[in-house]
Amino acid sequence: MNKRYITDKQIHTAVLDIVSQMYSDEWRPDYIVGVTRGGLYPAVLMSHYTGIKMHTLDVRLRDGDEHESNAWMQDDAQCGTNILVLDDINDTGETFLWIREDWKLENIKDDFVNVRFASIIDNVPSKFDVDYTSIEINKDEDPAWIVFPFEEWW
Repeated sequence: MNKRYITDKQIHTAVLDIVSQMYSDEWRPDYIVGVTRGGLYPAVLMSHYTGIKMHTLDVRLRDGDEHESNAWMQDDAQCGTNILVLDDINDTGETFLWIREDWKLENIKDDFVNVRFASIIDNVPSKFDVDYTSIEINKDEDPAWIVFPFEEWW
């Protein structure tokens, strides 16, 4: 299988790019949600850079269909708290779709404008459209496996 390696510098640049996009929209989250596992590293970087607190959400659909439901995050989302959900890649869209369903966001008017989704890499044919991204790919045209620096050992 063809592999595409993402560098640590690319992740740092992508995080800054996403922050810039949010601020250009004049939108700032009350907190960032890093989706385990891959979303944790960019979420920590963004939290340190912006000073916005960060929480985690465990959704591992690929790794054994494990996930947790953080009811308080759902309550926050439905009460209008600004939340940014961040993951390393929006590949198929299933993770973000699961969160949207779990948090019952489809019932919120105005396309749940207070909850936004971001990914370092966005696979254009995904079933989910993220609000913010930095690197776009198309796995239909180039089915490469994306390898992040935190996934590789010497």
